[in-house]
Amino acid sequence: QVQLVESGGGSVQAGGSLTLSCTASTYTGSMGWFRQAPGKEREGVATSYSGGRAYYVDSVKGRFTISQDNAKNTLYLQMNRLKPEDTGMYYCAASPYQFAYVKFMTPNSYTYWGQGTQVTVSS
Repeated sequence: QVQLVESGGGSVQAGGSLTLSCTASTYTGSMGWFRQAPGKEREGVATSYSGGRAYYVDSVKGRFTISQDNAKNTLYLQMNRLKPEDTGMYYCAASPYQFAYVKFMTPNSYTYWGQGTQVTVSS
């Protein structure tokens, strides 16, 4: 069983930045970030896949950057120019497998989940 522990959430004003971290208890395959706003479905935000590539949902492209420190089994999400619509609970997720290609993210593709970290962006 893989344990995922997130950190780095908080409250910021629009235009601000936050960096989320997710540390896995052991090596995993592809890791990614989802978010869920109250009353909305869980949305895939960014994920890594084979070849060191990354997928981003359109709404965060150019503002968010996903990165990974394999030596530390840690995934990061650097979030810049935050908007109120970025508000939500952010979840780290991991698959036992390295995705060859990602066209879009679905929660069912990930086996392990963290408890979530809250991000609140005020206008």
